[in-house]
Amino acid sequence: MFKQRIPFESLSDPQWEALRPHLAREAPQGRPLADPRQRMDAIFWLISTDAPWREVPPRHGPAGTVARHFRRLTHDGLWERLLRALHAAGPRHPLQGLRRVIFRAARRAYRIRGLGIIVLARRLGFLGALPGPAWMVADPDLSKTLVALQLRQGKNLGRFVLKWGKALRNLMGMVGGRPNMPRIIRLMMP
Repeated sequence: MFKQRIPFESLSDPQWEALRPHLAREAPQGRPLADPRQRMDAIFWLISTDAPWREVPPRHGPAGTVARHFRRLTHDGLWERLLRALHAAGPRHPLQGLRRVIFRAARRAYRIRGLGIIVLARRLGFLGALPGPAWMVADPDLSKTLVALQLRQGKNLGRFVLKWGKALRNLMGMVGGRPNMPRIIRLMMP
């Protein structure tokens, strides 16, 4: 059995009502989803553990179906919408009860969505939604600042690099993030 990283049992009625407007509208083709709440419960249950998708309990439905639904929601931008909604919601809003699970889902969605979700999480100040410690994850906003700084130097760039060379190399390392993040560090994140 896999370790439950954060407590999650099932969506409460207020949480479901707060979450439902952010879900994708059903496409006209294909079968309609029988129970979207159960599917979200399955996704959130799995996200709250260290388990791979194949370990979804049978009560939540077939593991492949749950994983496919997560990918569809990710491609549709659900996790970005939820991060924005969390940022706009007050401290007593029902979505705040799902905050940690949404952050963990955003971390998994990074593999599909790429750098955009990292930029959004950093700009909103949600460092818990980053796929690793903030100092190990790429910072695209910092790279724009560095490029602007170098452009302002103009013809004095050579002296600037000589004077600030080591600091620039360190900053460029922060901009790009760590190429290989140890698995143990990712597993230590709540």
